[in-house]
Amino acid sequence: MTTLRTLALLGLLSLGSPLAQADETQQIEHLMKHTWEKPGAPLDVGPVSTVEDYAIAGWTQGERGGRALLQRTAEGWRVVLCAGDSLLDSATLRDAGVPEARIGTLQGKAREAEARQPAARIRQFALFQGQVRVDAEHAHGTH
Repeated sequence: MTTLRTLALLGLLSLGSPLAQADETQQIEHLMKHTWEKPGAPLDVGPVSTVEDYAIAGWTQGERGGRALLQRTAEGWRVVLCAGDSLLDSATLRDAGVPEARIGTLQGKAREAEARQPAARIRQFALFQGQVRVDAEHAHGTH
């Protein structure tokens, strides 16, 4: 087997590894903090649940909180939508472009990850009112 083939195979095998998932989580945290964190108002991101090219990330900032739907593109992760509890609804995920075959798995992973969080943190996620679509070209703003 050639070196190039070996490296390609190792790369494919590592996609589902905990190390690869940790790297995805760090990329998502970095993106969200770079976009919304301000001096004196740190953004706490987590849990982050990923299924292929989609992720749901909970976040808190001071007394506020919510969830973000992210999509991985050729350029990296981007925030698609911010919402509260409605971000866990099938219809919301479908409307945001998540493929039908991925919705149930993404919901399940997000709910499982959130079940390990303190109840007060989960209540903060629900504080986000409505839904805000994030324009990829103007992602730097307030939430």
